[in-house]
Amino acid sequence: MIIIERMDHTIKKLKSHTANMLTIGNLAFGGAALMAALNGSYSFSVLFIFIAAFLDRFDGIVARKLNQESDLGKQLDSMSDIISFGVAPAILIYQLALSDFGIAGMVFTVIYISSGAFRLARFNISESNGYFTGLPITAAGTILTLSYFGLEAFPSVVYMFLILICSLLMISTFTLKKV
Repeated sequence: MIIIERMDHTIKKLKSHTANMLTIGNLAFGGAALMAALNGSYSFSVLFIFIAAFLDRFDGIVARKLNQESDLGKQLDSMSDIISFGVAPAILIYQLALSDFGIAGMVFTVIYISSGAFRLARFNISESNGYFTGLPITAAGTILTLSYFGLEAFPSVVYMFLILICSLLMISTFTLKKV
């Protein structure tokens, strides 16, 4: 009887942390993407960002499905997102294209990261109404990461504009229906 109670308790505990484990996976892959970019393993960085996006897509779904939504989970998700879709894609693109522009490349990279942090902070203090205000950082980070595949086709200056456009879209006030 005690063994069954212990197993039931353990299963309930695992269930209550499933969404947070997915979020931590998002964070871990974002951190790995950042380290890969800093070490010149750009293809791995791209792969890790996409895995982080996959995990990010499902952590909220799992939390709602298991009725495990929490303020902790919301904050943890934002902390993971700033690494996986803010810092990691920005450093990837900085290393590959924006470093050619010296201080200007650094400034644009920091503007992107700061805009992403602002976007996430605004999201965290707003009430859920079925709409996103501004471009979600996950979308902006995915766009930047996908731009990796255009490095051979586009001059570096295109990435200056792309990172600035993504930054402006994240802090703008247009609304998008949540999917």
